[in-house]
Amino acid sequence: MTDHNAQEYIVIKAARENNLKNVSLWIPKRKTTIFTGVSGSGKSSIVFDTIAAESMRLLNENFSMFVRNFLPRYPRPDADEIENLSMAVIVDQKRLGGGSHSTMGTITDISPILRLLFSRVGQPSVGGAHMFSFNDPQGMCSECNGIGRRLGVDLSKAVDMSKSLNEGALMLPEYSVNSWEWNMIVQRGDFDFNKKLSEYSDEELDQLLYDKARKVKVDFAGKEMNITVEGVIEKFTNKYIKQDVKTKSERTQKAVAPFITEGTCPSCRGVRLSQASLSSRINGLNIAEMSSVEVGQLIRAIQEIDNPIAAPIVKSLSERLQHLVDIGLGYLTLDRETDTLSGGESQRVKIVKHLSGSLVDVTYIFDEPSIGLHPRDVHRLNNLLLKLREKGNTVIVVEHDPDVIKVADHIVDVGPYAGSRGGTIVYEGSYQGLLESDTLTGTHMRRSLQLKHDCRQPSGKLSIKDATLHNLRDVSVNIPTGVLTVVTGVAGSGKSTLINEVFLNQHPDAIVIDQSGIGVSTRSNPATYTGIMDEVRKAFASANKVNQSLFSFNSKGACENCQGLGVVYTNLSFLDSVKLPCDIYGGKRFKEEVLAYKLNGKSIAEVLEMTVEQAMDFFDQKKIVNKLRAMSDVGLNYLTLGQPLSTLSGGECQRIKLASELHKKGSIYVMDEPTTGLHMSDIGHLLEIMNRLVDAGNTVIVIEHNLDVIRQADWIIDLGPEGGNKGGQVVFEGMPSEIIDSEQSITGRFLRK
Repeated sequence: MTDHNAQEYIVIKAARENNLKNVSLWIPKRKTTIFTGVSGSGKSSIVFDTIAAESMRLLNENFSMFVRNFLPRYPRPDADEIENLSMAVIVDQKRLGGGSHSTMGTITDISPILRLLFSRVGQPSVGGAHMFSFNDPQGMCSECNGIGRRLGVDLSKAVDMSKSLNEGALMLPEYSVNSWEWNMIVQRGDFDFNKKLSEYSDEELDQLLYDKARKVKVDFAGKEMNITVEGVIEKFTNKYIKQDVKTKSERTQKAVAPFITEGTCPSCRGVRLSQASLSSRINGLNIAEMSSVEVGQLIRAIQEIDNPIAAPIVKSLSERLQHLVDIGLGYLTLDRETDTLSGGESQRVKIVKHLSGSLVDVTYIFDEPSIGLHPRDVHRLNNLLLKLREKGNTVIVVEHDPDVIKVADHIVDVGPYAGSRGGTIVYEGSYQGLLESDTLTGTHMRRSLQLKHDCRQPSGKLSIKDATLHNLRDVSVNIPTGVLTVVTGVAGSGKSTLINEVFLNQHPDAIVIDQSGIGVSTRSNPATYTGIMDEVRKAFASANKVNQSLFSFNSKGACENCQGLGVVYTNLSFLDSVKLPCDIYGGKRFKEEVLAYKLNGKSIAEVLEMTVEQAMDFFDQKKIVNKLRAMSDVGLNYLTLGQPLSTLSGGECQRIKLASELHKKGSIYVMDEPTTGLHMSDIGHLLEIMNRLVDAGNTVIVIEHNLDVIRQADWIIDLGPEGGNKGGQVVFEGMPSEIIDSEQSITGRFLRK
């Protein structure tokens, strides 16, 4: 390929990361290249572990040694050559954390522009943009310091209004009858100790509970003394709430905790801003009200501002808000906290952030950006990918969705299968060429599953009545039992609220198989999570006549240097800690003596390096083989038994949970987008598993956008019609053959195609 102008390509020669078998590639620059292939084929090893890792490593090398000590270390990827890289921006699906101070408005940089708008044209004018920030001392609510929530005393637990002081009306610690604090109240002589608190006048009650600190002369054993008195609640608040209760002893914390409750701040009503900044309005709305309006409507409100001073700010705001609408997030609000967004939403918010940036000639790397998107919204995503490319950037996408693959300028199909049977390039070229190729991807792009006509009959029903949580509008719906029900609808239509919140609250015994991480600890792996490890330890112990705890890297068998972790962490206080492989025993996690014990010629460390597929051939113990088969059934053949769970993707986490729950009967299973991260060829396997669960007498409820899964449902519940405040209604309930005739169902329209 030497006749190419080599500068126009990212060139990789002989990449060997993970399962890659000396992969060499020319990836065109300033084009959209999409990597496809089954899960575990090696797509991520090329895109993330080779291209992105080397790009980050080279970028970090520009910093001084002092700064580099604080940055995460990227080892040089295992490849002969990687050339012509530009800076990489990785847009992944890691959830956006950020606590209560990080909102959709702050993360997309829209809030600072809105603050500027209010500082220029808000009436009455209250000062600069910082006055409208709840992170600035001058803009934050003084009551709650900009947090929007405030600790207070739970009155129902602190005071019993039906008793008198003599009968123990004060239930706070330190106020029991005849205690020192109780006697101080007696000394004041202001209160009737025999009268029930419910009979106190407002003034008396206010004085008893909320009196501010003041000096009072009292008579102690014939001597006159000055003492400080204050209301009971006032004193408790100053002592345990205004001073951080965590500085008190553990015993005190335990004693006072039941009386402290967190509620919305009474001064700012939870919007976190000072009264001055909330008094400033534009066209009748203050900044908190604007931030709580759905983005789709907010654009209209912004465009109605006709003050010439505001024109450039209005233009910039409208542009950025429009990006959010274009990508299908028009149902979110600017004050939505970022840690409540799903993985797919987080990724789309990050895209918007980059679209407004002015970097060009960058390599943008996306990890399955279609996740969480209804088929209707995929074209919006495609437009964004094209916009980034038109700015002169190189766009690299790892993707399974056929509708996204269509818009690629160049496609690289990795395979043919997963794990050790993958790691080679099986196709490179145009979309049309892919359709004509005989790779797994090409074959599955050509065919599609038919609509299911012979649907199972339900055995009963589970009812949801008058649900009104978030955007649900009085939804009442029956979920049939003993069948496969798929819940569909565009992003933000209320699917997750209906199932993951309302339904699960009513049926807490349901088995939930979602994409949240599992076993965040670096010690858990597929073998420990599925319980295979216990059986493996037993097998090693009986073969070698030794104690089985020797074969645990959490117990007696652990390497002393790394305590069985296989890596040594160096903590860098406020930055990510750096991990380096433990250099004793080559990171095998076990002591030398343990590695000497063998089972059928393999040590425990060698067994943990086997893939599920290899382990199925190696073991003949029935319990182990059954658990391995369950993992193989959900398409995880390529995982090694010892791979830390913290390295699995959301889709992989979900499938390993599924594998460990497959044996139950007569249960309700709830799955949240189980096709995440699955290649088209694996969706058939997944459907087989779901059908097997239903045939065994279970009720399976799936939230899903994938048309192949929706086609194969026994029953469909479609929510919508749109997202946010235009959603939250059931637009269709019935069988797949009926939804294609439904006028108002967007999902039906896409199934018809």
